[in-house]
Order: sequence, then structure tokens, then C-alpha cells
Amino acid sequence: MVSLPDTDTLLGAGASAEQAQIIQNRLQAVSEGTSDAETWFDLTRSVLDGSIPFAVHQIVFKTVFADWDHSQGPPPAWRPTPEDVDRSNITALCRQTGHSSFEDLFAWSLGARDEFWQAMIDALQIRFGQKPKSVVDLSEGPEFARWLPGARLNIIDSCFNAPPEQVAVVHQAEGGELQKVTYAELDRLSNRVANSLVISGIKAGEAIAIDMQMTYEAVASYIGIVKAGCVVVSIADSFAADEIATRLRISGAKTVVTQDVLIRAGKTLPMYQKVIDAGAERTIVIPAEVANGGTGGSPVSLRECDAWWSDFLVEDDQFDARQCEPDDTINVLFSSGTTGDPKAIPWTHTSPIKCAMDGFLHQDIHPGDVVAWPTNLGWMMGPWLIFASLVNRATMALYYGSPVSREFCEFVHKAGVTMLGLVPAVVRAWKAAEVVHGLDWSRIKVFSSTGEPSNPDDYLFLMSLAGYRPVIEYCGGTEISGGYISGTVVQPASPSTFSTPSFGLGFYILDEEARQTDVGELFLIPPSIGLSSRLLNKDHHEVYYEGTPTGPNAELLRRHGDEKQRLPGDYYRALGRADDTMNLGGIKVSSADIERVVSFVDGVSETAAISVTPKRGGPSQLVVYAVTKPGIELDRFGLRIAMQRAISSGLNPLFKVHDVVVTDSLPRTASHKVMRRVLRKEYEAGNDR
Repeated sequence: MVSLPDTDTLLGAGASAEQAQIIQNRLQAVSEGTSDAETWFDLTRSVLDGSIPFAVHQIVFKTVFADWDHSQGPPPAWRPTPEDVDRSNITALCRQTGHSSFEDLFAWSLGARDEFWQAMIDALQIRFGQKPKSVVDLSEGPEFARWLPGARLNIIDSCFNAPPEQVAVVHQAEGGELQKVTYAELDRLSNRVANSLVISGIKAGEAIAIDMQMTYEAVASYIGIVKAGCVVVSIADSFAADEIATRLRISGAKTVVTQDVLIRAGKTLPMYQKVIDAGAERTIVIPAEVANGGTGGSPVSLRECDAWWSDFLVEDDQFDARQCEPDDTINVLFSSGTTGDPKAIPWTHTSPIKCAMDGFLHQDIHPGDVVAWPTNLGWMMGPWLIFASLVNRATMALYYGSPVSREFCEFVHKAGVTMLGLVPAVVRAWKAAEVVHGLDWSRIKVFSSTGEPSNPDDYLFLMSLAGYRPVIEYCGGTEISGGYISGTVVQPASPSTFSTPSFGLGFYILDEEARQTDVGELFLIPPSIGLSSRLLNKDHHEVYYEGTPTGPNAELLRRHGDEKQRLPGDYYRALGRADDTMNLGGIKVSSADIERVVSFVDGVSETAAISVTPKRGGPSQLVVYAVTKPGIELDRFGLRIAMQRAISSGLNPLFKVHDVVVTDSLPRTASHKVMRRVLRKEYEAGNDR
């Protein structure tokens, strides 16, 4: 029998006397002869709602699972009902392919990858101008797998299988009204973009950058560029001019689609000017007032070579998407390596199939669902949102403003969001500011989370916001076109853990001797649709394959760089990066990039940037070790401010310096490489995080 929390404890957590009595009575009634999990699930259905402070939820959860047998895995905060399992896309695919269970289907997805991907191509209704000769050609080995050889297609065609009158995008600007756009309207606007590109002389294969908020117009531009057979270059709107210039240089993009200004939290921020400062040869400028429903910033004067959105667009709204080879590039995205320029990763016409598959099987997106994920086209999750929503015939929900605001939370309700994706920092901000209190999120069926490790307490809070719905943790990379590890709606969900590798893509966790272990570096087992096969500016083999061990069954393995922990019950937990790449606020950046920027701070001779994980889990924190110049004494707090300014202006204002440590020297190897792991262990041992 579960021991009851005392009344004073419940009252101290914010419960009323009546609520405390109800909780105690219910616990006593259901706990005798009932398992821990059954007791918890009964309470989440009958007692624990939004009227009861979350601190009370935490006490009840810890009380119920106080004697939980952790050899079963972490305690579940949600479990699917038979109805949840029956209506899932996983069960539908099991029926279509003759498999009896999730476990059977997953094993088949790894053991017969060509059959699995054919089944997914059929389930997603991927459209071809010319059918492929086979699903995959492995004649040159899994590193050089060729998917859908012989096919002709434009993946955008598969984004318009929904009825034309169905809502494709629901969007709202900060302070504005909710607006809806049908699939037919999105198709026509993207056709106007494609026709405008052709008429303006841009040829198939040319690179066109998008650097702006993820608005309806940005989505239509993305789709129109790909329809025309051109290549989108993804640039985040938060980047400084130098970082924009780097991405334009690497991709060769001459034309940039952007906004005149950004309107955020009532502030007007320059966008067009940043792009000009970055050296853009030509821009297509969307006024902020177009996206913001008539409220813009200060007027901006354009150069003669640039064009306003209204002048660029032609009236012709009919266009047949250009049919391409499966390996033709549709999008260049960027992900930091450990040194120098960011890796330029091409997505092809097959990459979105991976996005859509993950959305179908892991996030369980159905036709008519409303999918929100605050993001930007500069990051992988922007294009992911387009394809995971539209290929699955769902509705994209876009909010142009801060996702930590009360207004965004109200937008989730008004838009009828059924699948809400987030990064942990957003949830932490909601919890601190109590901005979600009193809202009805009952339409949400699934949460999902990516970008950085989450905190179990924060994610129990997140699950409670919709009456306890699962959080599908989702971890992968731009070079995967999606996730390699996730969860499903047919498995119990425990906060901040993963419950399965991604369908069609297995992995091993290995120690430094290449032996299987429960805590170590993760290596992928190719092939899979979505895995990159080339980089624009680096040696792909060297980055992902050179020097990797072989698998226990002599498999070729692919390096990814994440550390993972396998928990009992085949659950997993993220432990951060194994290399010198760090993840800050959901954005990968190399230690070298941070060090390059902060090294110019006055009085500093050398630096080492590391990321540390808080003791309770959650997002990584940036710590910079600094060696001062001889004879100079610097205050660590003043250094922190100076380094934050340098990073905000020279790299990305979203990267926050948690701490600066002044030291006499940095630990180095015999070859003079900085031993950042030593610094990380030193900091974690000596600081209460």
C-alpha cells in the first residue's frame, strides 16, 4: 500500500484543504492491491487536473512511485489506453504489413529496410513522375546507398495530397488575429513564387537563401523554390551578419528572401540591413506588415537591385513542379562541426520522406491534426515541420512571436493544436512564469521535444498541461533528416527518456574499446533514407566514417557524436555530446566557434569553451575557461558580461554564458590539444549546478 502524503505537506505545496482530503481519500481507495502505475494513472484521470498546483502533482508522483522497481525502467507518467494503441499509425501499419506488434514491426524495419521504406512510401502516398527501379541500391555499400534509383519526382507534389479546401496553415502574428490558409491557397502562392523565380531568370539548381521568421510567406517561398527545382539555403534569423555571410559564401547563394524588420515583443529589429551587411547580391524583401497583419516597423529603403515581395510576385498561380532526380539537392542546412566553418549539409528529394515517416510513426500525426513547433527555417526543425505536417495531410500552426509568452499559449488553444513540439527551455520558462495556467489544452494528443536534454520535473509539468499526455522525446540531427531515437504512442512514456530507436535506423552504444555498453558514444547503423551522403565543404567520409569501429556483427558504423545511457527496460537518456560540439538552446555550435569570438575580449590570452549538464538534468550550460595576459587581473563577472556581448554580436545572441572561470593555464595533451573533458569534469566536481 502506498503511504499517504500528510496534509501539511499537501497544503504547503498549494493544495486547498478540500483538495488535500480528496487526494488522500483517492490514494487510500485505489492503492490497496493496486500497482504503483495503476494508482498513478487513476489519479491523473480522476483527481490531478489544472486546478491543483503542480507542486502537488510532483508530491503525489513521488509518493506513488516511492517503492518503484527501477529494474523495470523509469516510472511511467503516461501509458497508452487500448484505444490509443488501436488508432495509432503504428497499429495501422502493423495491419497493412502483417505484423502482430510494435516490437515485430520495429525489428522488421531494421531487418528488411527496403521493404519497410517501400511500405512507408506507400503509406505516405509519395508521388512520382517516374517510378523507381528499386527502393535502394547498395552495390557500393551502405555508406553510398542510393535511394529510389531511376525515379523522377519533386517531393513538393507529395505535400498536396490533402483536399484543397483543408486548412494547411493556421498562423498568427504577435498581437494579431488568427488566420487560416487552405492547401489550395498555399499551392497557388507557392506557384506564384516558382513562376516569379523562373521569370526573373533564376535557373534550376541555383541556391536561394531564406533568412527570416517562419511565416506563411516564408513557407510558401520555401515550397516555391523547391517546386522550381532550385535549392533553399537555410539561415536562422538570429544570426549576426558575419554568420550570414559565411553561409552565403559556402552555399553560393546570390539571392536572399528576407524581411525588412522583425517585430518581437514590441521591438523593431533590423533584418534587411543585416542581410545587406552580409554581402547579399540581391534580396526579395517581405515587409513585416505583410506577416504582422498591417503593423510594420520603420520604412526601409531598398537598393535598386532588390525587390519588394509585391513587386517580385507575378500573378500566374499555376505551375507544374519540376521533376528531379532523387539525389538532387532541395535544401542546404548547416550544422556545426568541431572546428572552422559549419558543415553544409544538402537535403535531397528523399530527405523529407524521413521527416514525414518520423511524424507518422513517432509523433503519430494524422490527417487533420494541427501541428505546432516554434522553430525557424534556419534550423532542421523548420523544414521538418513543413514536411511532417503537409505530407501527413495535417495543418501547420505558426506563431510569429515569443513561444514563452502567454499569447503563444493562448494561440495553441485557439489554433486547436493536437501535436505540440518544443525545446526544454520553453517549458522551463512557462513553469517559472506560470503563463499556461487556466488554458484549455485538452485537444493536445501528443507533445514532442528536441534540441537539448530535458529535465524530468519540467517534463512531468509539461505532461500535466493537457491532462497527462505523452512527451515524445526526439533526438537526431540535420545530417539524419530527423531522429535516430524517439518514443511512440504505443509505449509508456517516462519524463525525459526515450523509449525506442527510430524506425528503420538502429544504433549501438560503445565504450572506448568499441564494446557494447550502457553508457557511451552512440554509433548509427546505415543505411537509412535521410542519412546524408555528402557535404558541400568538408570530407563526408572523414567526418562520419573514418576511424569508426565496426559493429558487433561486423556492420559498418557511422559516427554521430552523442553520448547516451541505456536504462533498464530498454529506455534511454541523453547525456550530451561526445565531441567538442555543444548544444546550446537547441543549437549546435563548436567549442572552437565560441573560443574564436571570445578570444578578442581585452586582457584574455586564450580560452576553452565547454558545456556542462545541470545535476538535475536539462539543457547544457556554457562555461568559458579564460587565461589572462601576463600582469593583467580580470574580474570573472566582468569577463562574463564582455564575453556575452562578444558572442551576441559576433555569433548568436541566443547563446548565453553561464559562467566564466579564470585560470592560470589550460590542460593540454602532448600534442598541445586542450583537454576539454578534463575541464568539464573539474567544473562539474567543483560546482553546485
